[in-house]
Amino acid sequence: MTDFHPATGLATNSFGIGMYCVPGDKPFPGLVKPDGTVLDLSKHWYDTHAIFNDWDRNFDKLVELNEQSSCPEHEFQSLHALSALAHPNMLFAGSNYRQHVAEMMTHNKFNQHDRKEGETDEEFFQRNLAEVDRRAKEGMPFLWTGLHSSLVGANDDIHLPLVGDHPDWELELAFVIGKTGRYLRPEEAGDHIAGYVMVNDLGTVDEFRRSDVKFKFDWMSKHQPTFKTLGPFIVPRQFVDFSKIQINLKLNGQTMQDWPVTDMIFSPEQIVSYASERVNLTPGDLFATGSPPGNGAMHGNRWLRPGDVVDSELTYLGRQRNNIVAEEANGRTPFWGPFPV
Repeated sequence: MTDFHPATGLATNSFGIGMYCVPGDKPFPGLVKPDGTVLDLSKHWYDTHAIFNDWDRNFDKLVELNEQSSCPEHEFQSLHALSALAHPNMLFAGSNYRQHVAEMMTHNKFNQHDRKEGETDEEFFQRNLAEVDRRAKEGMPFLWTGLHSSLVGANDDIHLPLVGDHPDWELELAFVIGKTGRYLRPEEAGDHIAGYVMVNDLGTVDEFRRSDVKFKFDWMSKHQPTFKTLGPFIVPRQFVDFSKIQINLKLNGQTMQDWPVTDMIFSPEQIVSYASERVNLTPGDLFATGSPPGNGAMHGNRWLRPGDVVDSELTYLGRQRNNIVAEEANGRTPFWGPFPV
């Protein structure tokens, strides 16, 4: 059984990499040890992007520094954790958990035309679950792109914007690319994953669909400021047992998401392989792997509101704690406002 240190949530004999600062001081890349000791790596690298730019070589250097280093030391709890990456290309997998997708297909309005007359929710759910399994065998991952302007640190406040009435959480496993690649097979793709990190992929879900364009989907509501809490650190894949990762999110102390990543429809390696046929993978690219069940719609349409506190944890990858506040727009008001119904 793997031991996890209470100071960080890191497994024994592992470490994490992130961006930190003493409040009011200059940010620095740091190596976080399980006991909460943080090594200041600024004399070796400017930021975490520089580390991932030559990941294979730099990983060996990080192992060396972790074992014997004269780097300045800090205490994890005394530092402000910034976004673990500042400006990555971001790709997000959608509809990637069996249970979550089958639930959406069963209960959401967009799929009710497929319900048979007299069919119960459970019968419809089982039929949708079979469709999800068919997609896993015959289909492809679904990816959408993100904006790094939405990134914040693991413990920063989340600001609810003026547009959108249903702000929702989606705690996800994410990973960082460590080398370039094109047209990769899934069995090759694992070597391109440098490390894993947690991200809360928030969105105002009532602003996803719009009636004024034929495409009907609009992903801008996913990119609001503070809607991507990333970190507190990236853990090298060598220290992570994928099969044991559990995603857990609590809202005001109540568990909302608690699900294993093994329920994914497409694995990280499949996602990387698929993406490599559509884009050029580059070091420091950030991929999120989709949300498990437990979003606001499945909790009686309980959306985020000012005053809430969100506590998040992924096995091996530490913890996040975020206060939910109203965005301060300094007297500004929306011109366009919500999408037409």
